[in-house]
Amino acid sequence: MKQLSPVKNNQFKNYIIKKSVYLASNYVVPRLKDETIINLSDKLNDFNAPAGKIFFDHIFVNLKRKLPSLSKNVKKKILDNFISNFLLLSGDKRKAFIERNGFYPPLFYVISPSMHCNLKCYGCYSANYTREDKLSFEKINQIIDEGKSYGIFFYTISGGEPFVRKDLIDIFKRNSDCYFQVYTNGSLINGKMAEQLAELGNVFPCISVEGFEAETDERRGKGHFKKIVSAMQYLKDNGILFGFSATATKFNNEIIVSNEFIDFYIKQGCFLGWYFNYIPIGREPDVKLMPTPEQRNYRRKMVAEIRETKPIVVADFWNDGVLSHGCLSGGRVYLHINANGGVEPCVFAQFAADNVFDKSIEEILNSTYFNSIRSEQIKIKNRLRPCMIIDHPQILRKIVAKGNAKATQEGGGSIITTLKDDMDKYSSSYAEIADKVWSEEFGNGKFVIAKSGEKLELNEEEYYRRQLYPLEGGKNKNKTRSNKNN
Repeated sequence: MKQLSPVKNNQFKNYIIKKSVYLASNYVVPRLKDETIINLSDKLNDFNAPAGKIFFDHIFVNLKRKLPSLSKNVKKKILDNFISNFLLLSGDKRKAFIERNGFYPPLFYVISPSMHCNLKCYGCYSANYTREDKLSFEKINQIIDEGKSYGIFFYTISGGEPFVRKDLIDIFKRNSDCYFQVYTNGSLINGKMAEQLAELGNVFPCISVEGFEAETDERRGKGHFKKIVSAMQYLKDNGILFGFSATATKFNNEIIVSNEFIDFYIKQGCFLGWYFNYIPIGREPDVKLMPTPEQRNYRRKMVAEIRETKPIVVADFWNDGVLSHGCLSGGRVYLHINANGGVEPCVFAQFAADNVFDKSIEEILNSTYFNSIRSEQIKIKNRLRPCMIIDHPQILRKIVAKGNAKATQEGGGSIITTLKDDMDKYSSSYAEIADKVWSEEFGNGKFVIAKSGEKLELNEEEYYRRQLYPLEGGKNKNKTRSNKNN
């Protein structure tokens, strides 16, 4: 019998896996109990910490509930691109990257194709970027193709307002094997756009909200809230998976984690909600807009409660370090490519040492700048204050200097210059709260308390070992063996 070539054999394997996932989602998953879904979820992800597993459990349990209401193409792309390509079939490519470099590749990129926007919200984090938008259609696809080569099939699109870019739909169409999350103000999502997204199936919009009508219109302009509600209705009617994105300030922090808020957006059809802490960057940076340390801690507790009690997946970019083993930036989990090609460790850490027009992403990940960030991240043990911008501002100043990085938008350097004392004061104040909580509620990283009251081991030591010595081979071969002998 003639042997299949390695390429054809791999294609056949991928086909069988995707077909099995698709059949299971239609005929098996709808009949499964949530407890069984959770057991399957644990087999699909390799988190060694229970907090991360619990988060993925919520994704799959809520996805099971949503699947019947999704359009055929949306459902297929979630199964093919997110479940199969991203979670199940990227292992070999990621392993090859680790062998070459000695560290894990990012899980995803954030790409900002355009910094243009049809709104002028106060406090906008990206308002002072130039509007040159140098990333061409070809360059964006080149960036995505490189990412695919080491197993990245999930991309977040930000801006600016992404949908002002006329060829954005063509980018989604050309990369039909990837899954795209898009942060948008929602004003350009009408019936026609929703129909296009339903046809594509591989786009997950996250619409920015500030609370209810009063809070949203106060920041985004009169009548904008009604546009958001209409956009969500169009998405829901067309069977598209979508969510909300909320930036917490001193003035809306409590509103956006209230039961009324969450219940309202669940009713609109939101599958997911992202929370972001206001950072004094971009348009007229104002430290007074930041939630107080006490407010931030309150939001942390409420987000955890929402996750356990409401039929929606929620995560807090600043307060859920326990889920992700700390900060995501610097390529450890993700990085940001701005519209001019500058590669930033994070959409909020707006300093770049390299540009995609000069180097590949893999080269940039190996730069002094990005290596320094990942090296510093491993030293941060309190997962409740993982951020090098507002929790450890001395680290941001240190790595920017060491990596010879430059601010990527006008006035962007103020976070490490004129606002230096404010950032130090904030980080010190929050540390008093977070360090006490980390000790009392998490045993300094030894456990996490489940809703049942059970103390679950966090396995932080195993995480550190895997971060430093990811494989029995490659650049870390000798170090790994040495570590195991100790």
